[in-house]
Amino acid sequence: MKRTIGIIFLIISFFSVDATISYIKKNKESLNNISEIRAVYISYLEYYNNFYSGGKTINQAKIEKMIDNIEMDGFNTIILHVSPFSDSIYESEIMPYSHTLTGTEGKNPGFDYLEYFITIAHRHNMLLYAWLNPYRISFDNNIEKISKENPAYKLLNTSSVMVNKEGIYYNPSSEIVKNLIVHQVEEIINKYDVDGIHFDDYFYMQKDIDQEEYQNYQQNNGEMSLKEFRLHHTNDLIKRIYKLIKMKKANIIFSIAPDGNINNNYQYHYADVKTWLNNENYIDMIMPQLYYGFNNEYLSFMDSLKKWQEIRGNQKIKIIPVLAFYKSGVVDSEAGKGKNEWQENDNILKKQVEIIRNNDLSGYALFRYDFMYDKKYQNNLSVKELENLKKIN
Repeated sequence: MKRTIGIIFLIISFFSVDATISYIKKNKESLNNISEIRAVYISYLEYYNNFYSGGKTINQAKIEKMIDNIEMDGFNTIILHVSPFSDSIYESEIMPYSHTLTGTEGKNPGFDYLEYFITIAHRHNMLLYAWLNPYRISFDNNIEKISKENPAYKLLNTSSVMVNKEGIYYNPSSEIVKNLIVHQVEEIINKYDVDGIHFDDYFYMQKDIDQEEYQNYQQNNGEMSLKEFRLHHTNDLIKRIYKLIKMKKANIIFSIAPDGNINNNYQYHYADVKTWLNNENYIDMIMPQLYYGFNNEYLSFMDSLKKWQEIRGNQKIKIIPVLAFYKSGVVDSEAGKGKNEWQENDNILKKQVEIIRNNDLSGYALFRYDFMYDKKYQNNLSVKELENLKKIN
C-alpha cells in the first residue's frame, strides 16, 4: 500500500513539475509583451521593516503579500534591492548575505530571497529587476561590521576602498572594483531568471576617493580633467555591464535611475547621461528620478521631463520616470514656494502618469513600497493618491 501511494505521489509530482514549467514559460512569453512598465521599488528599508523578526514561513508569506498588493493595484514590475551594501539577498559566492535581512552581515537568512521573489513575481505575471548599489559598502564607518567574506574587507587599506566619517565606499576608478561589479552582475544573470539589472544614482559618492588613480594617470601624461576622468570611468563600467548582459542574456534589460536634475549628474555623481542617451551599447532604459511637483520653484516636473526628452538622441532607449510617492501628504522642503503642494493635493501622481502617457513614454515607477502599503508610513493623502492611481492603471 505504501509503495502504491509513493508511485501515485511520484506521478502527481511529475505532472506538477511539467505544469509549473509550462505555466512559467507561458507567463514569460506574456511578460515580454508588456507595453507599459508600471513599477514599484522594494528597497532594503523594506527589509528592515518586514523581515527582521520573522522566520522563513513568515517572511515568505510577507513576500507573497507584498506582490499581491502590487499586482492588485495594477502594477506589473518590481525593482528589488538585491545588493544595497556590497552584499546580497541571494546565495552568492562573491558577496556575503546582507545585514538588512537579519541584522548581521554574512548571517544566512534561511532561504534565497531573490529566488523566492522571482518565483512569486513570475507566478503573478510580473517582471522583476535586480537593483544594485555597486559602490556603496556602508553608511557606518565601523569596519568591524564588515564580514571577512565581503570583498570590501580584503580591499581595506587600499585605494580601492575609502573609509571616512560618512561611511565606506568603493572607488569607481579602480579596475579591481570595476571587475568585481561586473563579476557580481554576471553571477546574478547566470543564476537567476531576472528580467532586468538596475542601478540608481549612487555613482561617485565621495570627494577625493580617486586621487591616487588620477595622480597616476597625470604622471603618465594623461590629459583628461578630473571631471572627464571620472565620467570616463563611470562610462567604462556601464558599457562593460551592458556588453556582458547582451552577450549572456540579450533579453535582460539594463536600466539606470539617475538624478532627475541633469546638471547634478555631471556636477556630483559623474553620471554621463547624455552619452548614454545618445549612443548604443550603454543602457536599454533610463529612469530619471523626477521627484518634483508641478509647483517646485527650482525644477518642476514638467521642466525636468521636457529636458530628459530633449537630450535623448537614441529613440530606442526607453524613458521611465520614477515618481515620488514618498512625498504624498508631506512638506517638500526642497521645493521653495511649492513646498506645500504635496500637502494640498491628492492627485499629483495621477496627473504625472497621465502626462507621461500623453508623451508616449514607456511607463513609470514609484518610490517606494512602504509608503504605499505600510500603515506606519501612510497618511490620508497618500492613501487617496494610490486610489487615484488605481483608477488609471
